[in-house]
Amino acid sequence: MNANVKLQPATAEPVSIVRPSRLAALARRSGRYAVQQLVPPLVILLVLGVIWEMLCSGADAALPPPSQVVAETWELIIDPFYDNGGNDVGLAWQLLASLQRVAVGYLLAVVAGVGLGVLIGQSDWAMRGLDPIFQVLRTVPPLAWLPLSLAGFQDSHPSALFVIFITAIWPIIINTAVGIRNIPQDYRNVAQVLQLNGFEYFKTIMLPAAAPYIFTGLRIGVGLSWLAIIAAEMLIGGVGIGFFIWDAWNASRISDIILALVYIGVIGFVLDRLVAFVGQRITRGIPAN
Repeated sequence: MNANVKLQPATAEPVSIVRPSRLAALARRSGRYAVQQLVPPLVILLVLGVIWEMLCSGADAALPPPSQVVAETWELIIDPFYDNGGNDVGLAWQLLASLQRVAVGYLLAVVAGVGLGVLIGQSDWAMRGLDPIFQVLRTVPPLAWLPLSLAGFQDSHPSALFVIFITAIWPIIINTAVGIRNIPQDYRNVAQVLQLNGFEYFKTIMLPAAAPYIFTGLRIGVGLSWLAIIAAEMLIGGVGIGFFIWDAWNASRISDIILALVYIGVIGFVLDRLVAFVGQRITRGIPAN
């Protein structure tokens, strides 16, 4: 054996490990989520559409089948932004007019409802005295308030806003007050130890602890607001999806009514999900319990 031969230490070749990019992983997760969330309702809608088509295809059917609805409302679908003046406008303008009323009335209800709920929730006496009154008032149907609001405001626009406001405010007040009442005593003790003033306690303890309850009331309120304006617009007239439905009924345009109902349902779903999304972000998914 040659003693002059030097043994070199073995060096391992670097092995490159190919890892999927974070973007690709996110895309796969998003794809799986989309499939899980979208496929079941789409399948159900397809089945219901087939059943609807079969039941309403006969000559003596009272309602049009989906194929006829699409054919008769195709111009409304492809051109939602037409404007021929007056009330003769596309469905997009009708929906935007209704949403503007909802935005104003609902925001007023949010400000007043959360403020009153915070005040009431801090008093046992006020909670016991006002809760039965709120429970009675919240059961009054939206349209029952309309004649009273028309008599008071003498104008259809503020009357519609009042109907939205008075319909949406009760669940916001009640849920906010309950959330304030259910703040854990430990949180109150911490506030006393830290000697927080009223504003600091409101900002750092009260609102975060009651936020899940508040957003529960906000979700209920936004749905009631959308329901209220559709009903009110059928009576007050003017531009709005509610009046569009009433006008279509008077003209026997059943397909137009069905299309409007689909849009109303989709908008209501989007409004609910939007408030729920904001609530999830603010409360970090903590439920009201």
